[in-house]
Amino acid sequence: MTLYLDVIWMLNLLFDTLLLYLTAIILKRDYKVWRLFCGGLIGSFIIILAFTPFQNYSGHPVVKLVFSLIMVVTAFGYKRMRTFLRTTMIFYFITFLVGGALIGVHYFIKFDNDLTSSVLIGSVKGFGDPISWLFVLLGFPIAWHFSKANIEQLEMTKIQYDQIVMIDIVIGEHRLSCKGLVDSGNQLYDPLTKMPVMFVSIHSLTDVINEEIRILASDRDEIIYGRASIPPEWENKLRIIPYKVVGQEHQLIIAIKPDQLQIDLGEKTIQVEKGLVSFTEQQLSSDDTFQCIVHPKMLTGLAKTKTEVKVS
Repeated sequence: MTLYLDVIWMLNLLFDTLLLYLTAIILKRDYKVWRLFCGGLIGSFIIILAFTPFQNYSGHPVVKLVFSLIMVVTAFGYKRMRTFLRTTMIFYFITFLVGGALIGVHYFIKFDNDLTSSVLIGSVKGFGDPISWLFVLLGFPIAWHFSKANIEQLEMTKIQYDQIVMIDIVIGEHRLSCKGLVDSGNQLYDPLTKMPVMFVSIHSLTDVINEEIRILASDRDEIIYGRASIPPEWENKLRIIPYKVVGQEHQLIIAIKPDQLQIDLGEKTIQVEKGLVSFTEQQLSSDDTFQCIVHPKMLTGLAKTKTEVKVS
């Protein structure tokens, strides 16, 4: 079998550099391209080592670990042990993730028992792995992009779920519970009372809301211009609030002051003394993860720690 050492070395240099780059992206670390390249260059030296009298040591786990540690230090520097170890672990995780994706796709497309045996033999001898270098060259950018996109999506999902809270609204005799997303972009206040406004979608709550709330959400203009009626006891709770959206100005919405507004943060609950709720028919979450958008100002209220009742 003919081995093109320069091609193998260049591919490993490229892949190691891109893996270090992906590690920097995932960890949100500042990086310099030349340092990532130097780290990848050091990692590629293990290929050269395999063709020297020290070839018996090139595949040893300790040697690979040492090379990895030097790569991480070269690319990101050393500040403290905890950060260094975390960076190294993420680097290995990304390496296994991308490499596993390539191997998985390869054997999904083509598989036979003789090939499996060849892989085991090739992994011992060095560069006899039947996964062609052309496949790796073409598949690595795809696997790299797929891994990057999915990790970022998982990160965004985590951030979103960290901001999901449970909302409990009481208006008169009606109680409504739903999930809310704390959105720093929601900066709507009632200009008179300076109360923050929460938006609640009734799109997926039609089975649990009463007729009055449905009217507030669907007949906003009718109520503003006096063509629709609401219960008399609700009239002193209503607020008409001007707001602006992109491409539209001088819009009006109706908000109501609930009798009770509670935000459940898991271990703590917040009783919102000053807050308004605006109901809408618009779906706020495409996958129905949340049904309302919470004003961040509402989280600054007095929080009460939940107490667990122990039964002996």
